[in-house]
Amino acid sequence: MSVAGFVLTGGHSSRMGRDKALLPYGNGTLVEWVAGIAREAAGVVYLVGAPERYVHLGLSCLTERYAGCGPMSGVEAALRQGYDWNLIVGCDMPRLPSEWLRRMVGAALGGEQAAVAAAHGDGRVEPLCAIYHSRLHPMFAAALEEGRYSIRKLLDTIDFARFPVDDEEYVANLNTSDEWARWGQ
Repeated sequence: MSVAGFVLTGGHSSRMGRDKALLPYGNGTLVEWVAGIAREAAGVVYLVGAPERYVHLGLSCLTERYAGCGPMSGVEAALRQGYDWNLIVGCDMPRLPSEWLRRMVGAALGGEQAAVAAAHGDGRVEPLCAIYHSRLHPMFAAALEEGRYSIRKLLDTIDFARFPVDDEEYVANLNTSDEWARWGQ
């Protein structure tokens, strides 16, 4: 079975006030850091977002057919690439450990469900830290065509497994400049 990782680049980053994917991190940018983690977990990685904004990073980048329709559009773009399993992560989750993501991938490959999503202790799921089977593509595309953009609501309609988050920091995302500043960057 084929597996690839996809990093959603964050749309307009309106709450951050600037492109959060391009925030300086490590020896590069935040999106490069997260792409490295996803590559370690899945073997192959793509960015999903406007290629003209990220081409200078030297990473493969996918254009969204439904750009402007939120993260659902990014997941749809990933699912149409032809890989059996598609690991989806947001560019704003720098604390994701690759080993934990590899275990999530393993759970998907060894399970019967169409998706595996990171789950908090209280049951909440993280649809942007999940792995989706390509057979879900028609559902994602139909939802977008119908103007339904909530991945959480779509997850409620499919058979998916919850993958326990070992540490809440793994899936903590950085959406605002205050969160970025508190994080120490």
